[in-house]
Amino acid sequence: MNDVPPNDVGRRLREIRAWRGQSLEVVAGLAGISFGYLARLERGEQALTNRATLEALARALKVAPSEFNAYPWHTAALESNEQGHARLIAIENALDVYEFGEDPEVETREWPLVAADIKRLEHVLQAADYVAQGELVPGLLGELHATYVRHAELRREVLLGMIVCYSSAMWTTKRLGGRGLPLLAAKAAQQCADLLESPAWQGFTMWLRGDAAGGVSRPEQYRRAIKMADQLTGYLDDPEVIQAYGMLHLSAALAAAVQTDRATADTHLDEAAAVAERMDDEVGTFGRMWFGRANVGIWKASIGLEFGDGARVAEQARNVHVDAIPSKSRQAEFYMEVGRSLMTDSKHRDNGVAVLLRAEDLAPQRVHADVFVREAVADHLRAARRDAGGRNLRGLAWRLGIAPELAPNA
Repeated sequence: MNDVPPNDVGRRLREIRAWRGQSLEVVAGLAGISFGYLARLERGEQALTNRATLEALARALKVAPSEFNAYPWHTAALESNEQGHARLIAIENALDVYEFGEDPEVETREWPLVAADIKRLEHVLQAADYVAQGELVPGLLGELHATYVRHAELRREVLLGMIVCYSSAMWTTKRLGGRGLPLLAAKAAQQCADLLESPAWQGFTMWLRGDAAGGVSRPEQYRRAIKMADQLTGYLDDPEVIQAYGMLHLSAALAAAVQTDRATADTHLDEAAAVAERMDDEVGTFGRMWFGRANVGIWKASIGLEFGDGARVAEQARNVHVDAIPSKSRQAEFYMEVGRSLMTDSKHRDNGVAVLLRAEDLAPQRVHADVFVREAVADHLRAARRDAGGRNLRGLAWRLGIAPELAPNA
């Protein structure tokens, strides 16, 4: 009666390992983890809590890290889930069809109407509304590529609009499991930045590429971030460049953390913090990266969890002024990290669930798409009897699709 279906990672590990025809011992050895730990992960008796282990297992099994995410039909039957995944096809088609300098021969509207939809896209992007982004991006990309060819006087505005569209395509396809598409979108954004000949946007799009493909190769993410940061050092009197420079150091810090190099991660966190202190505002607005003191605090929380700092992350996060960031998605990501950190300690698990619910209220699609939130909730659900798990926990688990039979009022 108290059985809970296995978590997504455990199920996928077994499926992929069986497909590869490899034993537990072989996969554990290749991933650099113990046989017992891998067995517990597969049985769902232990939650996966960090990127380092997830990516080590992906390398051992020769698959992308995204293969361990839930498939859409494994998650709760929410309308947004179904619609979001359906729109992956339209985004994929747009990424394939539209080429720089080629007229796609589509109808275009007057520029003010296109610009208004770009602003609308920026808004839904910050809310992590993948359904709305999937509705806007394909059509906008067609119009922007056509306008780029037909109206030379608008090319700067068009390229900036394309960066918004390709950034949206990257994050949407990444969260919804469009393997290969995030990198394709990020590379297209880099083309836009190169055509703009803008150091700030080149820095932004390199950071975006690290976000898109870092899980495939952390050493490469680190190398690219440092190389671009070094290229930006001659432009640090530009407030936009300094924000891109700071985000590249945060990207490098995460790449180092996943490689279990705490000293290097701390070096880049310190550099990012020093740069943020030089800014007049607590939160910068360039590229909607929201670089500044508050965002450095959020990244410190993520990196602390990567190193297994557990509940200490929540304590350190008390001083982060997350409400200063005008992005529901970014705020939600902060509360996801704090909630997960609290759930590592049995004394604070209920508080952790409450914090995750706060994140879900801000950006539900973002929370539902996160493999580590799903792992944390599944682990807590298994640790408690259903009747003792609490209505909030059961409701969250149901919306995540972890235990579909546990309706919120069950």
